[in-house]
Amino acid sequence: MTSTKIFNLQYTICLWKAYFEKGYGITSYAKYLLFLIGMNEVMQKNSMKLILIAGVIYLTSCFFIGWFWYKTNFIRAEAEVGNRFNYFQEEVRNKLINTTTEKFK
Repeated sequence: MTSTKIFNLQYTICLWKAYFEKGYGITSYAKYLLFLIGMNEVMQKNSMKLILIAGVIYLTSCFFIGWFWYKTNFIRAEAEVGNRFNYFQEEVRNKLINTTTEKFK
């Protein structure tokens, strides 16, 4: 394998990981509800097959929710919200605004 193909494979794996982790983070509160439902199923029917199917559906939905988050640029909006409350970013933006306006005076 060439180094370009290896890099492309690594990039793809990291991108899929980012999709999954973002979806998992967004649905972090829902997983507790699913856990409680699963525990109820175990105590009532002892249906492990249903729990496994629900787990696979949840993990798959995490991936697709993260994919949607990235494809619709919600990830950029999320980063911008973080930047709005970052003191360093505020200084950089003020410096850039002052620098560009000074050139045109």
